[in-house]
Amino acid sequence: MEQYGRDRLWPFAQGGGPTITLFTAFWALALFNWRSRRGRGAGILLAAVTALWLALLYFFRDPNRPRVSEPGLAMSAADGKVMAVVREYEPVYLRREMLRISTFLDVTDVHVQRIPLGGTVRQIVARPGKFLQAFRPEASTENESIAMEIETPYGPVLVKQIAGIMARRCVNYARPGQQVTTGERFGLIRFGSRVDLFLPLHASPLVAEGDRVYGALTPVARLEPAQD
Repeated sequence: MEQYGRDRLWPFAQGGGPTITLFTAFWALALFNWRSRRGRGAGILLAAVTALWLALLYFFRDPNRPRVSEPGLAMSAADGKVMAVVREYEPVYLRREMLRISTFLDVTDVHVQRIPLGGTVRQIVARPGKFLQAFRPEASTENESIAMEIETPYGPVLVKQIAGIMARRCVNYARPGQQVTTGERFGLIRFGSRVDLFLPLHASPLVAEGDRVYGALTPVARLEPAQD
């Protein structure tokens, strides 16, 4: 994962390579077919495959971004629109009151996720579930998801990648016991989806519902070191 976290020349998301390769092959076949036949049907097919190929390249884009390392500053884990900033009980992994910041990603957003706050990965749990619309409140607990707990100097942090009605696959490249840094890439969700970030209650939110946020670029909360 450390290699995945650094700036890379490959401008597309890790995990998108096979899909990009497959559709590039389809595009090449459509181009060859058009060059061989020069008919209207071949031209329409080439145009359609080209549009789909470009859309996939756009979806799997993964721009390099600077990392903010200011102590106690939690960064957004994903690009998208803030759906909720609430304090609530997290019943499955942390079993305590937490600050939840939920971000909805539509198909035009960068779908690579990044570490919100550096620390040590304690657990990663994949849970099967439904594929409800990601913006629905119950999607957080009922949809298929991957949850990652990070132990930080500011207390436990939980990042949950949640599948949606179109997103059928969440991917997390981290490993339990791994040291991770703020802004480092760790995963991908294919197509429209949602990311829930759970922070300790003493976190002071810096965003509100309706705000646009960008992974590794937008500060979402400020925290003080956890007291023993």
